[in-house]
Amino acid sequence: MATATAAPSLIYPIPRISSSKKSSPMASLCSFPQTLTAPRSFGGPRRSFLPRPSPMVAAAPRSSRRSFVVNALSELPLVGNVAPDFEAEAVFDQEFIKVKLSEYIGKKYVILFFYPLDFTFVCPTAFFSSSVTEITAFSDRHSEFANINTEILGVSVDSVFSHLAWVQTDRKSGGLGDLNYPLISDVTKSISKSFGVLIPDQGIALRGLFIIDKEGVIQHSTINNLAIGRSVDETLRTLQALQYVQDNPDEVCPAGWKPGDKSMKPDPKLSKEYFAAV
Repeated sequence: MATATAAPSLIYPIPRISSSKKSSPMASLCSFPQTLTAPRSFGGPRRSFLPRPSPMVAAAPRSSRRSFVVNALSELPLVGNVAPDFEAEAVFDQEFIKVKLSEYIGKKYVILFFYPLDFTFVCPTAFFSSSVTEITAFSDRHSEFANINTEILGVSVDSVFSHLAWVQTDRKSGGLGDLNYPLISDVTKSISKSFGVLIPDQGIALRGLFIIDKEGVIQHSTINNLAIGRSVDETLRTLQALQYVQDNPDEVCPAGWKPGDKSMKPDPKLSKEYFAAV
């Protein structure tokens, strides 16, 4: 029986960011690897490939107060409705894979979060400075979500080549390093649009986060403006509360509820037991 021979990794040049200005502490962070190692799963053209630079947002005019006004696409509230399905390319374990949201139905909960752009920690754009910290924070605590049957999916409008380059950049150099979950490429912006987080005139997504249950229904969403990061602790707490009330449908979780805390009965009389104990 013939055996498959693994294809050699492909090496692609990656542009360096340089400046004629005097170097600064941020300058060292803007030095990316000179090469991009393509995964064996990539069957593209065997020629030099320069990844398309990520789109940059025009700098806002200086003023005493920054404007946070954006015009995102948003229609009906998504919470309580089945999540819009999608299939897209992603990077995981330094390989290109396909991710289809509906394949998780009946199997796992999903944390689906959007962020504006790759490499946004190392570039001088204040709106995007928290992307790398959010992405790595979710990766570092991936096991806590996996232990309660939940997958994490990150999404931006960048290409899989940009995702791969960022993953192959060390954290000390402003990169992500290896992640414990896939980064999805939404180059068509269709996923961002369907989840109501796309800013059309900028072509990027707001910091949306959605908790989707095993039936494929969105049970929680939070959407932050570009400069505001999200809390892994609060995401985990909300997920745990959701799972608790789904397992105990005759109970509700009060504010700040955590596993082990007392829950409430959604009844004027029965709820007195909770209030008497707090």
